[in-house]
Amino acid sequence: MDLAGATLDIWPLYLFHDNAVTVNFAVDRYASCEIETRADSAIVLRSRDLGVEETFASFGALYSAKRYRLPLLALPVRFFAPKQGLVMESASEAPAGAGISGSSALMISAVCALARLTGRSYHLEEIREIAQNVEAQVIRVPTGSQDYYPAMYGGVSAIDIGAGGIARKALPIDPEELNRRFVLGYTGAPRNSGINNWEVMKAHIDGDRAVQRNFDRIACIAHAMRAALERNDWDDTARLMREEWRSRRKNAPGISTPLIDHLVRTTRRAGSVAAKVCGAGGGGCVVFLVEPGAREGVARAIEAAGAQVLAAKVATQGVRVR
Repeated sequence: MDLAGATLDIWPLYLFHDNAVTVNFAVDRYASCEIETRADSAIVLRSRDLGVEETFASFGALYSAKRYRLPLLALPVRFFAPKQGLVMESASEAPAGAGISGSSALMISAVCALARLTGRSYHLEEIREIAQNVEAQVIRVPTGSQDYYPAMYGGVSAIDIGAGGIARKALPIDPEELNRRFVLGYTGAPRNSGINNWEVMKAHIDGDRAVQRNFDRIACIAHAMRAALERNDWDDTARLMREEWRSRRKNAPGISTPLIDHLVRTTRRAGSVAAKVCGAGGGGCVVFLVEPGAREGVARAIEAAGAQVLAAKVATQGVRVR
């Protein structure tokens, strides 16, 4: 769940703004990847949640294939080039196009599993770099770095991004306090998932001064939100979240929809103090920051407006390999 600073984590945008940081937290909508070796050379890829399976006679057949039904599994296998046949099965609890980094969590899971299978000793940051690069090959546009950190570490994070690289710091937030203060709504899969970020990035690189100024503002908001969370100032966090959403909408009007606008308005009367779209928007999930004790009322308002409430809590742990 990104609270502030998203899109700035896409190279090279963060190089053009001082103190670039993204603030996010992990939720317990899990992704998993299971691998079993085979006696033959066949490679079987399977997605439980999508109900899709594809089989290749060998790694060579997979490597030379022109298209994949499950590219989020096939391309990591191409990278690791296992020497034996295998069955690789994935599952994700994130709905389609939710904008809560479901594909990035799945990539972390797949890369960690394949690294263990092939005996590669990668540090977690190296795992992130591989996952990010391979996912860019899948979606054919640049990917940001912040999406992978919730799956890597869990908890609440501030991710500093600059010329010297990326540094993640855990923020000292009580998970139960945050659980009392957010509701996750799902509006349905966006029509053009991932396009908004790419269009905004191109506008920034092409010199659109309005977009550049908005990102200056977003960078300042994210920096201030980090400080607000560190001192547990929820009133300031809500104010900054509202400002971030206004700036983000100026950059990409298509990030919102009539349903999202309606949800933001109607939930205010039920106790929501701020709301923003997760990910690239155009649909997907909306995170609502609410007053303590208002979660049930806000959830009822979301459902009455025609959206779905997703059960979610802060996930305090990151990836585990067994």
